Amino acid sequence: MAMMRLPSVLVIYILAAPLLPARGSEPSSTPVPSVDVTAASHLVSSGGHRYLDVRTEEEFKKGHVENSLNVPFLFFTPQGKEKNTKFVEQVALHYYKEDNIIVGCLSGVRSELASADLIAAGFKNVKNMEGGYTAWVENGLVVNKPQANDEL
Repeated sequence: MAMMRLPSVLVIYILAAPLLPARGSEPSSTPVPSVDVTAASHLVSSGGHRYLDVRTEEEFKKGHVENSLNVPFLFFTPQGKEKNTKFVEQVALHYYKEDNIIVGCLSGVRSELASADLIAAGFKNVKNMEGGYTAWVENGLVVNKPQANDEL
């Protein structure tokens, strides 16, 4: 009996299939508007936008953008990163779907994912802050940091 040889493209697809995202977990096709930290700072300081920090509570407590609200998008657990399944619901407790929101995290990755989820949920004026809190600090913009005990 002769062996049938599969085309190499098909073999590659068969071998790569387990690496593809599961159905329903593809990233949103909705483009996420982004702004750099300088633009984000101006938008927030003008009073026209509110800042949503999607880092963990522990990260937020180490320092954050002034007058920001913290709603974690992910939790870091012993098992790894886990998505906050109530993220959109928790954000909706503090923001209207028409509010102007700047979303930030540490580097801009989580905030882009969080922004996409908010847009998909019907929030109309969401912008991801590129570079995140790290870029905010590197640009010398104002932050709230906890007071050290020896400074009290």
